[in-house]
Amino acid sequence: MVALESTIISHGLPRPDNLRVAREIEQQVRAGGAVPATIGMLGGRIVVGLDDAGLTQLADRDDVVKLSVRDLAPAAAAGVHGATTVAATSAIAETAGIAVFATGGLGGVHREARDTWDESADLVALSRTSICVVSAGVKSILDVPATLERLETLGVTVLGYRTTRFPGFYLTDSGHSVDWRVDTAEQIAAVLAARYEHGVHDGAVLVTNPLPESEQIDPQLHDRVLHEALDRLAAAGVTGHDVTPYLLSYLHEHTGGESLAVNVRIILRNAELAAAIAVAAADAD
Repeated sequence: MVALESTIISHGLPRPDNLRVAREIEQQVRAGGAVPATIGMLGGRIVVGLDDAGLTQLADRDDVVKLSVRDLAPAAAAGVHGATTVAATSAIAETAGIAVFATGGLGGVHREARDTWDESADLVALSRTSICVVSAGVKSILDVPATLERLETLGVTVLGYRTTRFPGFYLTDSGHSVDWRVDTAEQIAAVLAARYEHGVHDGAVLVTNPLPESEQIDPQLHDRVLHEALDRLAAAGVTGHDVTPYLLSYLHEHTGGESLAVNVRIILRNAELAAAIAVAAADAD
């Protein structure tokens, strides 16, 4: 099985693309020989493996709450509809016995974190969950080197899939390296098996899956628009939870929609690789 987050459906993609892409992600997993399990909350009940009606609710409703791990209990008590972040999806997936999770990009350490202490709960959650997460690195709007330092401190294993360079989500190469390269799903499954056999550490294995250079956003366009967005962000006084949505929305608007198209390509590629890992891990058992 492959776990899938639901925040991309409710908060990450515009309507009506969000529901279409959610279905495409699940189909990509099925095409790879695995079973998709999109995770979310409906009426206060955690659902592992949303059916199409559940996907539609999270895609179409305006009252869907974005849920991290800390929000699960109060959201359940309040009976809300909720979409799970990387942190919440990882924790729920592990509890449900799902070992592989596909997402687009991780949260991480925000720029200016020295002043704001703004760091995604994704990082600490991955240090506490024994799950394999496939992503295209962390979003390039974040402080990538600081995020890599935190992943190291938290004991999260980072693998580069067919690369020794850490991807920057929209960009193939963030400008930073990874220590361990793997070239096949079978090699990744072997890493997972060794971790389980050792029983030493419960942290996640992060498999970074970069876009081919031909599919990334033009780096010069990306850098120019991102710098503009950061300047506008500071001038507008946007802080806290509003920072990431603001920056992503600005990138979408000022790259002519290219950032959205790249986002979709990323999650579909990651779903494909996650399915291959899940199948390889099952075959090795």
